[in-house]
Amino acid sequence: MKNRNIYLLLLPGVIFLTIFMVIPILLTIGSTFINEGSFSFDGYLHYFQDKYFIGILLTTLKVSLVTTFICILLGFPVAYYISKVGTRTKVLLLLLSIFPLLTSSVVRSFSWMIIIGKNGVLNKLLLSIGLINEPLNILYTPTAIIIGLVHLFLPLIIITLVGVMENMDEDLLKAAESLGASRLGVFTKVVLPLSMPGLVIGSILVFVGSFTAYTTPALLGGKQRVISTFLYQNATTLNDWHTAAIVATIMIVVTLLVTITMNQIAYKINPKG
Repeated sequence: MKNRNIYLLLLPGVIFLTIFMVIPILLTIGSTFINEGSFSFDGYLHYFQDKYFIGILLTTLKVSLVTTFICILLGFPVAYYISKVGTRTKVLLLLLSIFPLLTSSVVRSFSWMIIIGKNGVLNKLLLSIGLINEPLNILYTPTAIIIGLVHLFLPLIIITLVGVMENMDEDLLKAAESLGASRLGVFTKVVLPLSMPGLVIGSILVFVGSFTAYTTPALLGGKQRVISTFLYQNATTLNDWHTAAIVATIMIVVTLLVTITMNQIAYKINPKG
């Protein structure tokens, strides 16, 4: 009886999500298979034979994966350090980590435009000290998008990793060292497997956010198309909602495949979860 009452508490949320998320997504996906009143895969075949669309998809995947990798490289040591300091320092560092999330992505993107533009702060600094002879072409390239996305999503992976690492038993690390494990061995055999749940969750959040982000790629990428700006172009500029639905479905499928792959990799590294 108690379990039944607990499940009843989930009912309002389940109904809300079903009506406003699950059903619209299913209707969107279902509409992509209807062409002139009949069931067809022509829309998908057309786009997977289109070199322009394949190029956009590969660019988006590249940007998302590189962003995720950089966030892991930067976020892991920071999260480990934060998890080991005292409570007051930890609170301060977490606040500093979370602070960028409180700033609009539009404001952050315009800030990066000022920094990495041809006449921006970075180029002026490098020219003044003689490291370059002409301004670097960073803005409106995939590199600019990656810089903006790393700034946007790095706090997510730090927060998720800190939550896991602060519960890591320090005695396990000392035991590994006392048994002759090197620092690298302790990291690969103890720290990394125990951090895997937070690493997977953070990586998925960063990848999905990067893969579906619109504002940052639109402002920092310029004419450089990614799948989100391509979807927006079809939906609003061209008013082609059928194509937009196909692109959205492809985004959902790719996101699910990458999420499943990341979970499988995590399971192989740490089978006990």
